[in-house]
Amino acid sequence: MFTGIVKAIGKLKKDNNQLSIEILDNYFDINIGDSIAVDGICLTAKEIFGHTFTVDVSEETLEKTTLGNKSNFDGIVNIEPALRISDRLGGHIVSGHVDGLGEIVKIDKLEKSWLLSIKWEDSYFSKYISLKGSICVNGISLTIADQKNNGEIFSIAIIPHTWENTNLKFLSVGQKVNLEADTLIKYVERLLLSGENKTSPSSEIINSNWLKDNGWN
Repeated sequence: MFTGIVKAIGKLKKDNNQLSIEILDNYFDINIGDSIAVDGICLTAKEIFGHTFTVDVSEETLEKTTLGNKSNFDGIVNIEPALRISDRLGGHIVSGHVDGLGEIVKIDKLEKSWLLSIKWEDSYFSKYISLKGSICVNGISLTIADQKNNGEIFSIAIIPHTWENTNLKFLSVGQKVNLEADTLIKYVERLLLSGENKTSPSSEIINSNWLKDNGWN
């Protein structure tokens, strides 16, 4: 589990289905078997050589994330070690399981920030977009500033610290990013759609009426 607070940036290289990532700054201890988020994708450290670690990547991950795009090799990736119980939850709960890809459709330079507009490649996931809600973009916990077409296109505001210390500053219009919707929203959806739990007669059905009756407007 992660929080979407990037710890370091690294350089990505590929050899067949094995990737290596060289940490370029803010070095941290890594042990073999550790879970590490690379551009928001939960991977497992296989080997460690100084500030470089290797990971095995499945064909599905290469197909459904930016890791499968050859143009990203030798590029910069965001890195976050797994959350410890004692750590602060500075962003939001991130699983490292990418929902889909998004395309950068617009980048606006504002006076004190940048505004990135992103379009879901698969509009199915647009239902998880909520104004002022959370979204994970390339492993970064960000807040949704605006949305259009029922969430198919959304905007995120990037402050200077995030811009300078992540790979967002290297993006251009037309490039793809990894997206993970807020995990809590997906759990709530699952509960609402699950219906009555027949194995527990005393349990209540959590649906829209139940939420209203209990003060959730």
